[in-house]
Amino acid sequence: MAELATIARPYAEALFNASHADLAGSAAWLEELSLIATSPELILLANNPRVTSEQVLGVIKGVAKSAWSSLAENFLRAIVENGRLSALPEVLAQYRAHMNAQSGSSDAVVYSPFEMDAAALTQVGEALQKRFGRKLNLSVQLEPALIGGVRVVVGDEVLDTSVKARLEQMKVALTA
Repeated sequence: MAELATIARPYAEALFNASHADLAGSAAWLEELSLIATSPELILLANNPRVTSEQVLGVIKGVAKSAWSSLAENFLRAIVENGRLSALPEVLAQYRAHMNAQSGSSDAVVYSPFEMDAAALTQVGEALQKRFGRKLNLSVQLEPALIGGVRVVVGDEVLDTSVKARLEQMKVALTA
């Protein structure tokens, strides 16, 4: 959604500029905030005109698992007071894009039908870094429908070596 990206851009840029001393730490609490902000109950609460921003902040702080810096609290206060809670996932995405641009890396999601141990993930990561020609920040998501193999998404690029994709290719070839 272009509108959400437009709303999130100044928040992401301001946070990136303010948190140069601890980019990874800010990304960690921003990720936690983003997860909390996706709760439908919290969004309903925040959109209720009878609920104050202090009450919404109190609920978020009560749900959060970690303690935050003053930067995090001030950022959250600005988000809540301006009614931008639903933009937090996009703020996180843009913040991570700024971090990646600075470090010359990219985020990559590896979809796998099974759990991957650290050794397998390292091996896959090395092969993917050679394939894409840049450092990758890997995350793994389970997707049992793939049957076997993996599907990797790096930005707008997709590398699909799954059994499901190969079966689909065979199906198209046989019906053509």
